[in-house]
Amino acid sequence: MNELPIVDMSGVRAGEAKAVERAARDIHAAFTTVGFLYIANHGLPEPTIQDALREAQGFFHQPVEKKREVAINKRHRGFNALGDALMYEATKPDYKEFYTMGLELPEDDPDVVAGEPLRGPNNWPADRPGLRAAMTRYYDEIGQCGADLLSCVAVSLGLERGFFRDKYQKRLQRTQIIYYPPHPEGAASDTFGLAPHTDFGCITLLWQDSSGGLEVLERQSKTWIAAKPVPGTLVVNVGDLLGRWSNDRYASTPHRVINKSGRERFSIATFYDPDFKAVVDPRQLGVSAEECRYEPTTSGAHILGRIERSFGYRKKLATPA
Repeated sequence: MNELPIVDMSGVRAGEAKAVERAARDIHAAFTTVGFLYIANHGLPEPTIQDALREAQGFFHQPVEKKREVAINKRHRGFNALGDALMYEATKPDYKEFYTMGLELPEDDPDVVAGEPLRGPNNWPADRPGLRAAMTRYYDEIGQCGADLLSCVAVSLGLERGFFRDKYQKRLQRTQIIYYPPHPEGAASDTFGLAPHTDFGCITLLWQDSSGGLEVLERQSKTWIAAKPVPGTLVVNVGDLLGRWSNDRYASTPHRVINKSGRERFSIATFYDPDFKAVVDPRQLGVSAEECRYEPTTSGAHILGRIERSFGYRKKLATPA
């Protein structure tokens, strides 16, 4: 396989049955093989993307000391500097910076009061209101794309279209703006913008600029293939949580980023994941007890465990998540 498939999402948001069925067939074909695809006609407005990109560029072009004013906190919100993200099997930290936001919840929200990990208000820079406005809009609109996509994923697994809906009432969605400097000259072979890994959660929706650099491990040939930027599309992949939920019917595929463009690279990744307490059990998807490979878990326990193992800042925090 030399190219990732493109799935047309037109008509899905409107609930057109044939459109949902067509997309579901294409998703099933991609997720049972390479585990990656592009979606076109996804409904994320171009002005929303460009506003977020402009604000991201303004933020990351500041001195690092300024960015550290909103350093990532125990809720996994804020700025992560170069060297603070080490993928679980990597030998060196990723050569990237990123800023993470999540579902905006006030301090008096019941789950925040109860101490549910990863919950609470975002860690916004006070002097960049444009970043907050642009990223909040992006977060909400990419969340709608995620809901559209999961409705097709449900059908592709032989479930009712609304199967995932009640599991996303208070979603654990995280959206990251990511800055990759140009790959260092003469860098060792184990230096990556983003080291080979699989994603933690359910599904990932990625906007990438024109620089390229994202590569996917093709399972049959065991070779890396380029997920080249395709205008008007988002890249989508299966995460480990959906792999587990589907009893490995859908493949969570290793991928990496090496920014060899000679210029900076920006992307916006959204990890569209269920509520913290949502139960993840293959039996919910029609898998028999005899065939089931996994015990039930929760979305939050799974994702929090992966975050703890992958980010150096977690070890520096004096208080638990």
